[in-house]
Amino acid sequence: MAKALLGHMSTGDPRVTAQLAAENRRLRQRVADLEAHVLRLQAENDKLAAEVAGQPLLTLDDPSMQPA
Repeated sequence: MAKALLGHMSTGDPRVTAQLAAENRRLRQRVADLEAHVLRLQAENDKLAAEVAGQPLLTLDDPSMQPA
């Protein structure tokens, strides 16, 4: 995509090229950070689901779950 943007801009200004390259690096790092965060959340979710799997589910028969 960066090549398409650079081709579309068709400018020879090295400042613009450097700015676009820096923005591209920043966005790639942000995507990598978000992907790592998703993996951490999935692992945490799997851990919590495994912990809950052995416990009975809450039902409305539970007196503490009845409306006041």
